[in-house]
Amino acid sequence: MTEIVVALITGGLALIGVILSNHAAYLKTEQNIRTAQAVTDMKIEELTREVREHNHFAQRMPVVEEQIKVINHRLADLEGAGH
Repeated sequence: MTEIVVALITGGLALIGVILSNHAAYLKTEQNIRTAQAVTDMKIEELTREVREHNHFAQRMPVVEEQIKVINHRLADLEGAGH
């Protein structure tokens, strides 16, 4: 009978140890996932900012190109008037 009680106590303590160990591993994994998600979110925000900046630049380029054409035309007119 004593052996059965000792076996039950040992088994119960082993089960508690396994449960605590699994819970600690779960908490650590959950924290790692949160950290990885935060890093991913920051990278997405930075990429979004860069894309918006690039899009703004891409929208302005045709305007700049048109202004350069006008400037070149005016220079040509001025050079032609000077001769």
